[in-house]
Amino acid sequence: MTVSPALVLVIWGAGAVAGVLGAVLGLGGGVFLVPFLNLGLHFPIGTAAAISLTTVIGTSSSISARRAGQDLINLRLGMVLEVATAAGSLLGGITAQHLAEGTVRLLFSATAAFVAVTMLGRLNRRNVILGAVDPGPLGGRYSEAESGGVVTYRVKRLPLALAASFLAGNVSSLLGIGGGVIKVPVLNAWCGVPLRAAAATSAFMIGVTAAAGAIIYYGSGQLPAPLAAAAMLGVQAGSWTGFRFGQRVSARSLKLLMAGVLMVVAAMMFVRGMR
Repeated sequence: MTVSPALVLVIWGAGAVAGVLGAVLGLGGGVFLVPFLNLGLHFPIGTAAAISLTTVIGTSSSISARRAGQDLINLRLGMVLEVATAAGSLLGGITAQHLAEGTVRLLFSATAAFVAVTMLGRLNRRNVILGAVDPGPLGGRYSEAESGGVVTYRVKRLPLALAASFLAGNVSSLLGIGGGVIKVPVLNAWCGVPLRAAAATSAFMIGVTAAAGAIIYYGSGQLPAPLAAAAMLGVQAGSWTGFRFGQRVSARSLKLLMAGVLMVVAAMMFVRGMR
């Protein structure tokens, strides 16, 4: 693969967009970056996933550093779920070496469409509890301007969260999308975690998840280091912008943004997967 200055600049820009989406929605940005590299620049799906996974590591580090001290990252819940996620990530990296590119695209499309529909069904529902309430062993509290003070949430259906985390890890390595595309909607829709807390906790977790999968791609020679570095720098720039934007918009707007991005990506990947 020929690496030109123009290509490096384009990938830097794509990484910046991915960084904005990753910071705002906790998805790692791969849900945009993988289709762009695969459909727009015609990179093999394995190479696109490998580059995306390296940027997910950068997104996680950047967002976690900015969210520290805001109580949005639920460290206890994140560490419990990360065990299942890392196991799924290792399995997904191995599985990706044996699936056809069209099959991977269709899996990407189906995953994105399912998550989009789930988010639209939760537009007007929130998981926060106002007042000083016991959050339970894995719940949490944080200050939210939208609610006018400190809010509390309790974690429900932990077995479902663990199963979703294993699946997220598998999807992360298989598709290069960070796993937040599964974890954030599941935690928000069925496990009682508010969207902002789910996104922040997911962003904390996806770095470890991506590292487990990226090792597999690096070992198979599918990771072009110069292009991955350009994308990583773009993600770092974009994530700082996304962080500021995410603080100013409502939870409903964030859900609409997530659903819209996912539906567009699902349609694009489905069309290419059927060819």
